[in-house]
Amino acid sequence: MMEESADITPGRDTSCVNEDDKLKTSSDLMGRGQRDREKNNNNKNDMSYCANCGKEGNSDDMNTCNKCKSVKYRNAACKKKHRKKHKKACERRVVELQDEALFADPPPREDCPICFIPLPHATKTTWTNCCGKVICDGCMISVEGDKCAFCRIVNETTHAEDIVRTKRRMELNDPEAFVTMGCHYHEGFLDLIPQNYEKSRELWSKAAELGSPGGHRNLAARYYNGEGVERDLKKAIYHWEKAAMGGHHMCRHDLGVQEEKKGNLTTRGIRHYIIAAKQGFDPSMYQVERGFENGYVSEEVFLSTLSAYQQSLDEVKSPQRDEAERARAREAEMYATINPILQQYLRDT
Repeated sequence: MMEESADITPGRDTSCVNEDDKLKTSSDLMGRGQRDREKNNNNKNDMSYCANCGKEGNSDDMNTCNKCKSVKYRNAACKKKHRKKHKKACERRVVELQDEALFADPPPREDCPICFIPLPHATKTTWTNCCGKVICDGCMISVEGDKCAFCRIVNETTHAEDIVRTKRRMELNDPEAFVTMGCHYHEGFLDLIPQNYEKSRELWSKAAELGSPGGHRNLAARYYNGEGVERDLKKAIYHWEKAAMGGHHMCRHDLGVQEEKKGNLTTRGIRHYIIAAKQGFDPSMYQVERGFENGYVSEEVFLSTLSAYQQSLDEVKSPQRDEAERARAREAEMYATINPILQQYLRDT
């Protein structure tokens, strides 16, 4: 399974920061609108009164604003009459709702179905096309023989069989199967699947529709880089946001980078970095540390983020996963040695 990200540019140094922008406490991570609503929780408007005429009605039978969901009307006529007056408040509330969802805590990590330890980042896991399980590398290397570590079905022996199994998972609406097949079409898979950007985008869109953060991430990268589609930053950000809300730490970091480019580092950008850092993402933790050094992240926020970052790393550790990491390093070293020799051989022949 393959995912790609857009290029990340180094952030600017912000040594002089307006005091109003500085994150002083963890409560400052909460949007102003949310704080105001919590402050007024004991003084709520009675939702059984029409926002237009003020007359009381049965709350269950009243007509709610379709966008902001925050006001009700006795009937469609009142709703239509109040639309112009309500428009600006409605738009503000919609933005607040979007931000509340965007900056909410990401969903918890799923556990490996074998060792029951939270799964590490995707680069250290394997999706199996027989049973559709995502298994940590530690459990993958600890199983001897040629069978799936979870369902014990014999692993495929040819690339053609690999494709057949992936298609079977697609018939079961497995989102990771659509992500994988989309990657095959994006790159071209040997002589079995031709390169087809449109087909890959279609498959990733289906994966995103099924809730795959990886599908959203690949779509974001395509729109950001203009690869196979017209470059569209707005669509890229949309898919980054969807992936980030689904728990994708790298997409969360990418959002921080985009906010930083727009000059919003000390407000929105740093909030994205903090969330990704708490998920154990090194580049985001660096950005939070930089914010502390330059004065726009308080000591309290920095220490709480650092603690969560370390906890995130610790909770995915195991002796088997450490061994898998060493095996991966040995394999990379071997390929680094072989590749120059192989390339020279190909040139000579």
